[in-house]
Amino acid sequence: MIYLKAFVVGGLICTLVQIFLDNTKLMPGRVMVLLVIAGAILGAAGLYEPLIKWAGCGASVPLSGFGYNLSKGVIEAVKEEGAIGLFKGGLKAAAAGTSSALIFSYLAALIFQPKMKK
Repeated sequence: MIYLKAFVVGGLICTLVQIFLDNTKLMPGRVMVLLVIAGAILGAAGLYEPLIKWAGCGASVPLSGFGYNLSKGVIEAVKEEGAIGLFKGGLKAAAAGTSSALIFSYLAALIFQPKMKK
Protein backbone atom coordinates (compact mmCIF):
# COMPACT_ATOMS: atom_id res chain seq x y z
CA MET A 1 0.00 0.00 0.00
CA ILE A 2 2.94 2.36 0.64
CA TYR A 3 3.85 2.17 -3.04
CA LEU A 4 0.38 3.26 -4.06
CA LYS A 5 0.45 6.17 -1.61
CA ALA A 6 3.88 7.26 -2.86
CA PHE A 7 2.75 7.00 -6.48
CA VAL A 8 -0.42 9.00 -5.90
CA VAL A 9 1.20 11.77 -3.84
CA GLY A 10 4.28 12.07 -6.07
CA GLY A 11 2.08 12.04 -9.15
CA LEU A 12 -0.21 14.66 -7.68
CA ILE A 13 2.71 16.96 -6.88
CA CYS A 14 4.12 16.54 -10.39
CA THR A 15 0.69 17.04 -11.99
CA LEU A 16 0.11 20.27 -10.07
CA VAL A 17 3.54 21.55 -11.06
CA GLN A 18 2.91 20.68 -14.72
CA ILE A 19 -0.43 22.51 -14.64
CA PHE A 20 1.34 25.48 -13.05
CA LEU A 21 4.04 25.40 -15.76
CA ASP A 22 1.47 25.21 -18.55
CA ASN A 23 -0.70 28.04 -17.25
CA THR A 24 1.91 30.60 -16.23
CA LYS A 25 4.80 32.27 -17.99
CA LEU A 26 7.29 31.36 -15.27
CA MET A 27 10.45 29.63 -16.39
CA PRO A 28 10.99 26.06 -15.11
CA GLY A 29 13.92 27.14 -12.93
CA ARG A 30 11.75 29.61 -11.07
CA VAL A 31 9.04 27.01 -10.59
CA MET A 32 11.64 24.65 -9.12
CA VAL A 33 12.73 27.37 -6.69
CA LEU A 34 9.08 27.89 -5.73
CA LEU A 35 8.79 24.17 -4.99
CA VAL A 36 11.81 24.26 -2.70
CA ILE A 37 10.46 27.35 -0.94
CA ALA A 38 7.00 25.79 -0.56
CA GLY A 39 8.54 22.66 0.95
CA ALA A 40 10.62 24.74 3.34
CA ILE A 41 7.63 26.80 4.46
CA LEU A 42 5.40 23.73 4.86
CA GLY A 43 8.21 21.97 6.72
CA ALA A 44 8.78 24.88 9.07
CA ALA A 45 5.04 25.06 9.72
CA GLY A 46 4.97 21.36 10.59
CA LEU A 47 2.66 20.43 7.70
CA TYR A 48 5.04 18.52 5.43
CA GLU A 49 6.32 15.92 7.91
CA PRO A 50 2.94 14.18 8.32
CA LEU A 51 2.70 13.97 4.52
CA ILE A 52 6.15 12.36 4.33
CA LYS A 53 5.24 9.90 7.09
CA TRP A 54 2.07 8.97 5.22
CA ALA A 55 3.31 8.97 1.61
CA GLY A 56 7.00 8.18 2.04
CA CYS A 57 9.10 8.83 -1.05
CA GLY A 58 6.11 10.25 -2.91
CA ALA A 59 6.51 13.38 -0.79
CA SER A 60 10.23 13.34 0.00
CA VAL A 61 11.66 12.85 -3.51
CA PRO A 62 10.16 15.92 -5.29
CA LEU A 63 11.87 19.28 -4.84
CA SER A 64 9.38 20.24 -2.16
CA GLY A 65 10.88 17.39 -0.12
CA PHE A 66 14.30 18.97 -0.56
CA GLY A 67 12.95 22.25 0.83
CA TYR A 68 11.43 20.37 3.75
CA ASN A 69 14.80 18.68 4.39
CA LEU A 70 16.54 22.07 4.42
CA SER A 71 14.05 23.60 6.85
CA LYS A 72 14.21 20.55 9.13
CA GLY A 73 18.01 20.77 9.21
CA VAL A 74 17.94 24.48 10.02
CA ILE A 75 15.38 24.06 12.80
CA GLU A 76 17.38 21.25 14.42
CA ALA A 77 20.67 23.15 14.10
CA VAL A 78 19.21 26.33 15.61
CA LYS A 79 17.95 24.30 18.58
CA GLU A 80 21.40 22.77 19.08
CA GLU A 81 23.79 25.57 18.13
CA GLY A 82 21.81 28.80 18.23
CA ALA A 83 21.98 31.44 15.52
CA ILE A 84 24.93 29.84 13.71
CA GLY A 85 22.57 26.93 12.95
CA LEU A 86 20.81 29.18 10.44
CA PHE A 87 23.85 28.85 8.21
CA LYS A 88 24.99 25.32 9.02
CA GLY A 89 21.72 23.42 9.35
CA GLY A 90 20.53 23.40 5.76
CA LEU A 91 23.94 22.53 4.40
CA LYS A 92 24.40 19.69 6.85
CA ALA A 93 20.92 18.26 6.23
CA ALA A 94 21.21 18.30 2.45
CA ALA A 95 24.87 17.35 2.13
CA ALA A 96 24.37 13.60 1.63
CA GLY A 97 21.74 13.95 -1.09
CA THR A 98 23.54 16.71 -2.93
CA SER A 99 26.88 14.91 -2.74
CA SER A 100 25.32 11.68 -3.99
CA ALA A 101 23.73 13.46 -6.93
CA LEU A 102 27.03 15.05 -7.90
CA ILE A 103 29.05 11.84 -7.53
CA PHE A 104 26.60 9.66 -9.46
CA SER A 105 26.22 12.30 -12.20
CA TYR A 106 29.99 12.43 -12.58
CA LEU A 107 30.23 8.63 -12.73
CA ALA A 108 27.45 8.49 -15.32
CA ALA A 109 29.29 11.09 -17.41
CA LEU A 110 32.48 9.02 -17.23
CA ILE A 111 30.73 5.80 -18.22
CA PHE A 112 28.52 7.14 -21.02
CA GLN A 113 30.74 9.96 -22.35
CA PRO A 114 28.03 12.54 -23.13
CA LYS A 115 28.44 14.85 -26.11
CA MET A 116 27.13 18.33 -26.80
CA LYS A 117 24.14 18.59 -29.15
CA LYS A 118 24.82 20.25 -32.49
